[in-house]
Amino acid sequence: MEIEIECISAITLITQNMADMFRFYRDLNFDLVYGSEKADFTSYRIGAQRLNISAENCDARRSCVRVILYVNDVDGFYQHCLNRGIVPEFEPRDAPWNERYFHVIDPDGHEISFAKPLSP
Repeated sequence: MEIEIECISAITLITQNMADMFRFYRDLNFDLVYGSEKADFTSYRIGAQRLNISAENCDARRSCVRVILYVNDVDGFYQHCLNRGIVPEFEPRDAPWNERYFHVIDPDGHEISFAKPLSP
C-alpha cells in the first residue's frame, strides 16, 4: 500500500484559557463534538472537518496552531518520516477522541499532526 495524505482533517488552536475559548466558540454557535470548558481538548464540527482547541503552553520555538492531516496509514507514515530523517515528537498513539496520530515540527516551528480515525 502506498502512503497517502488524504485531506486536512482539522486545525487546532492552542490556548492557555480553555474556558474563554469554549465560551467564544459556543457563542458563535459552533457544533460541539467533544470537550468542555474544563477539558484539555475540545473539538467543533465544521462540515466534515474540525476546529480543535487544545490547552497547552505555547512558546517562541513553535507555532500556536497545529494542522492535522489524515493519512491512510499512520504507522506507515511514521516510518516514512523516520526513513527520511524526520524525527516525530512521539511514536503513533491512540487518542481518546478516536484517532491514531503523531506530530512533527516543520523547520519554521509549525506542528503538523498525521492522523487516522480509529475503527468504532
